[in-house]
Amino acid sequence: MSTLLNKLEVIYKRWEEIGEQIAQPDVVADMKRYVKLSKDYKDLQPVVEAYRQYKNIISNIENAKEILVNEKDDEFRSLAKDELTQLTSDYEKMEEHIRLLLIPSDPQDDKNAIVEIRAGTGGDEAGIFAGDLFRMYSHYCESRNWKVDVVSMTESSMGGFKEIVFNVIGEGVYGLLKYESGVHRVQRVPQTETQGRVHTSAASVVVLPEADEFDVELKQSDIRKDTYCSSGPGGQSVNTTYSAVRLTHIPTGIVVAIQDEKSQLKNLDKAMRILRTRIFEMEYQKYLDEVSSKRKTMVSTGDRSAKIRTYNYPQNRVTDHRINLTMYNLTVFMDGNIQDTIEALQVAENAERLKEAVIAS
Repeated sequence: MSTLLNKLEVIYKRWEEIGEQIAQPDVVADMKRYVKLSKDYKDLQPVVEAYRQYKNIISNIENAKEILVNEKDDEFRSLAKDELTQLTSDYEKMEEHIRLLLIPSDPQDDKNAIVEIRAGTGGDEAGIFAGDLFRMYSHYCESRNWKVDVVSMTESSMGGFKEIVFNVIGEGVYGLLKYESGVHRVQRVPQTETQGRVHTSAASVVVLPEADEFDVELKQSDIRKDTYCSSGPGGQSVNTTYSAVRLTHIPTGIVVAIQDEKSQLKNLDKAMRILRTRIFEMEYQKYLDEVSSKRKTMVSTGDRSAKIRTYNYPQNRVTDHRINLTMYNLTVFMDGNIQDTIEALQVAENAERLKEAVIAS
């Protein structure tokens, strides 16, 4: 009891210190430091609330025990005994909750996300499936009041997409969508199939935390900017102004080209966001590789061949292979009702994180 309380008291004092610091004029003047401290303060808030509840439960347990020792009235003792039983249960639940809170979370979970869907094996059917996945994620984002902003896309000849990249903006986006990274496999009769045979196709999904200006400092001298006229399918001109933007980051060789908007400024803004995220990904990948080697719930974005989920249309079945979860609600799932699966993955990951923490301690 005392060891966990000691940990919580240290965190509580740190939270109080941060609260005092963010009110200091020199911190307010330093935007980078202010943003960092404000995030730390907000992140510690749930632990502080749990600490207060935990202390209150411990205090009430001590009071109930004291009554049982000193009280002579049987009715009063019976009430105290019932209360102690409930408090002991609350104490155990709160302790488990706190242990989860104390496990370091992914520092990127609160960020917006950049999502890339690419058609894989399966030809035209893979492109159609990539379109189905985009529709599924769009509906899911809509249900959570998140904004979806398409950055770039290449349409497939039979519908859907060869590739689509979009930005998702909202609260805690990456922390939920990160579980979608990996290869998604579909089994169904393609629209182009005349014999009624079931084909297997695939599309890859990559979810990255959107890097902000504080994560990556881009020097203008390291970026070469080229502008050109946007072009649509078949090569016809979309507009006659140089609105399309291509950015080349000279130190890394990363190239980002955006022609989605009619305004060069808007395309430049999107290109800069993607470029910043691509550079940030190189460093973040090291963390993902380490995590994915320990946990089966999250696939490293570098491992494009890792199959995470199968969508079987003839059986109306969805199977998530990481946690052996099978559901017979494919139609509802493809309409964006994926929260239950994400929550199941979170529970599995939390169990693994608790196991890691116990081994480490």
